[in-house]
Parts: sequence; C-alpha cells; structure tokens
Amino acid sequence: MEEPKSPVHYKRVLVVDDTQIDRYVAERNIKRHHFAEEVVLKDSARAALEYLSSLESTPEELPKFIFLDIRMPEIDGFGFLMEFEKLPESIRLHCIIVMLSSSLDQNDHERARNNRYVNNFFNKPLNKEQLDKITPFSGSH
Repeated sequence: MEEPKSPVHYKRVLVVDDTQIDRYVAERNIKRHHFAEEVVLKDSARAALEYLSSLESTPEELPKFIFLDIRMPEIDGFGFLMEFEKLPESIRLHCIIVMLSSSLDQNDHERARNNRYVNNFFNKPLNKEQLDKITPFSGSH
C-alpha cells in the first residue's frame, strides 16, 4: 500500500522554457509527482543565467535540477550551456541539467548527450516516467 502523500525529493528545481504551456506542464508534473517542493520558472536562457548568478553567495538556494529547453529564441539551450560553463564552480557543481526538447533532430540529441553538464535528455512534455528515471550524480560532478 502506498502512503497518501509522498515525501518531496528535492527542495527546488528550475524550468527554463520560452513556451508558457511547456513551463506549466513541467511545473504541474514536478509538483504532482512530488519531485520538488518549489519550481522556479524562467522564460529565457538569459533570465535563468541571471537567476543562477544571483545565488552565487547562497548556494543552498540553488536549484538541484535545471530542466532546460533546447529551442529558444535569442539564446538556445546549447548557448545556455556555454554560458553555464563560465559560471562559478559553486554554481556549476550544485546544479544538474536535464535537457528537454520537442526536436527530433538527432544532432540535438547527440550534442546534449555529449555535454558534460547534461545528466539526461528527454522529449517534451516532461512526465512522471521521465522524472522517475532521473538519477542524481553521487558526490560532486
């Protein structure tokens, strides 16, 4: 028998997606399946990078996971990864990136899998089965 309410796995996660419905679906599934207590939503890579940078002196406030869309205007998910690499180690070591895409482009899938900061790659929309597959790195990464 399952308990009526599951414990929340993580304190905070960040969803970076320019599409409102995709942010909504991700947030709803993250909360519904008790993956995180708080979901921070950003509609651009730039806004997400600014948010992360603002937490440099309080790493305990950083999101454990970043759910990152690939296809976004101005700075796409891969551009975010290039900028993420320039952030202080205290930020980079704390956050685990999961890329999300509706793209069927195999080059996108390959680039995501080959990036050292990307833990997983999933097709949108984010769902329970995908959340169940996420395994955080043990120790530092």
